[in-house]
Amino acid sequence: MTGLTMNVSCGKWALMSSLVKQELEPCYVLHSRAFRETSLLLEIFSRQQGRVGLVARGARSAKSRWRNVLQPFRPLLLSWKLRGELGNLVEAEQVAAMPLQAGDAWFCSLYVNELLMRALHRSDPHPELFDAYRLLLEQLAGQAEPQARLRCFEKQLLESIGFSMALAYEPGSGEMVRADAWYRYHPVAGPVREQSTVDYADSAERNLVSGAALLALETGEIGAQHLQELKWLMRRVLRFHLGDKPLVSQSLFQ
Repeated sequence: MTGLTMNVSCGKWALMSSLVKQELEPCYVLHSRAFRETSLLLEIFSRQQGRVGLVARGARSAKSRWRNVLQPFRPLLLSWKLRGELGNLVEAEQVAAMPLQAGDAWFCSLYVNELLMRALHRSDPHPELFDAYRLLLEQLAGQAEPQARLRCFEKQLLESIGFSMALAYEPGSGEMVRADAWYRYHPVAGPVREQSTVDYADSAERNLVSGAALLALETGEIGAQHLQELKWLMRRVLRFHLGDKPLVSQSLFQ
């Protein structure tokens, strides 16, 4: 084999090896926007491949078989061919599921999709987070109370991207978190017990959270009395790790 022939053959092999084919992978659409005249540019969340960017060619045309399929919050089976950062959608099948109703469930789901778009890098799989996302959508579609479930999902999202929260103990002292105490929570250092007297009315203004709320988030058994302080806690922690840019979905909900 001549050097030229070898180089050509190696080049073809490298080109072929860079092409990734995925067949009927469980997915959800996180975001979509118009692309060229009749296509869509999709950001999907797949169980085995993580976040993936895909072009759905002709998906907006009147005759497209995908026209009403590629919607957010619907469980899908997608096939695609990926070379580099962006792939081409080949097939899309919708899986039967309870639809989301308008209202709180819809806005909460928009918020979660925006969080995933902000937090996840492309081609970085998180199968356990995918399963948690699927369960959350099923719960919201079933009209479950959303806030406690959102807090648990936010916690799992942070764990999945490498920012686990210390909730049951003080990392600095090693002491267990006390339900009857108040804590100043640092996104990196974890909870530090407040020594001064704390009144519940000014706890939010002082960026404090009760030990009872931290322990509830740790176990996932969150009562109504802890929802407000955990909401503000998770907002601060997420802002620290994901940046100060406001989430559009939060403003829509307000």
